[in-house]
Amino acid sequence: MTQQPGAGRPSARARRSFSGQRDPRPVQSNPVTTRLADIAAQAGVSEATVSRVLNGKPGVAATTRQSVLAALDVLGYERPVRLRQRSEGLVGLITPELENPIFPALAQVIGQALTRQGYTPVLATQTPGGSTEDELTEMLVDRGVAGIIFVSGLHADTSADMQRYEQLRGRGVPFVLIDGFSPKVQAPFISPDDRAAMALAVTHLVSLGHTRIGLALGPKRFVPVQRKIEGFVRTMQDLLGLATADIEERLVQHSLYTLEGGQAATAALIDRDCTAIVCASDMMALGAIRTARQRGLEVPDDISVVGFDDSPLIAFTDPPLTTVRKPVPAMGQAAVRTLLEEIGGTPAPHSEFVFMPELVVRGSTASSPGDRNRAHSTP
Repeated sequence: MTQQPGAGRPSARARRSFSGQRDPRPVQSNPVTTRLADIAAQAGVSEATVSRVLNGKPGVAATTRQSVLAALDVLGYERPVRLRQRSEGLVGLITPELENPIFPALAQVIGQALTRQGYTPVLATQTPGGSTEDELTEMLVDRGVAGIIFVSGLHADTSADMQRYEQLRGRGVPFVLIDGFSPKVQAPFISPDDRAAMALAVTHLVSLGHTRIGLALGPKRFVPVQRKIEGFVRTMQDLLGLATADIEERLVQHSLYTLEGGQAATAALIDRDCTAIVCASDMMALGAIRTARQRGLEVPDDISVVGFDDSPLIAFTDPPLTTVRKPVPAMGQAAVRTLLEEIGGTPAPHSEFVFMPELVVRGSTASSPGDRNRAHSTP
């Protein structure tokens, strides 16, 4: 998925003809049978099946046909003209910055799902000091997009004016909103279950003997933040019997969804004697680990850390991060299906589709230091 339709694809001059040789002239569409074996091997089908697909013959299953076409793309061959999919139109995807790897991961899922349905995704990314969400929306509308998917946008900010979305709907542009629900916006929403995510994390830590568990997360005005706090407080009450006021005042620390934000929040929570930190993003969790080490603490021997997202490569950190996996594939695919229904004239009801997260236990959590000390002192 790119910001310019078609960008990143090899041009006709750069792609191979079916003879397997580089051709300085534009590639012709007619396949050469000498490369059928290569395509068949890549697609896992017979040469006869490849031939039927390339010649537009019937009797080939849709999934098999798609495998052959994908093999053409992977091997760098130009598709015959008759098999080139006509674009159904552009679909905009507006995301926050891409430094947090969860956003590129979600964009990839959405882009692939749109492409499979014949649409061309156009990625519009907000950057500090760059274009605002409203400016990016206007740019996409001016380019005639068939619809827009918003990820973690102003719809998640309870202090933002939601009238902008009603104005967009009034212009006849279908849209779907991911991460953050507002009853003021008549549109379908796609969300992870943030309350359940915190219940999973806290239950895991309590089972390891932790009783001083801190929560590090972003500004309170955002809907996902508020929901995480609700889930955290409720589970701490249920499992440890703590008072709501004590939890919110002593064990919840707001900061920024960045590595530096995780560092700052963790420093405050360590000062309050927390032996475990639940972070609202994996980036914050990496900051938490950094702060712990700066304080001379070992993770997980002295303090346990849990992230949220299960971003790509997070399993390879030191130590591998225990985290709550955000259901990115399911959420991205649901967002595309819902948007295409809107585009097709069968809009989804004003509702929120909520997806259950999953706890992934790795090496950044262990039993609390107090439990270990008691175990060692037992005769």
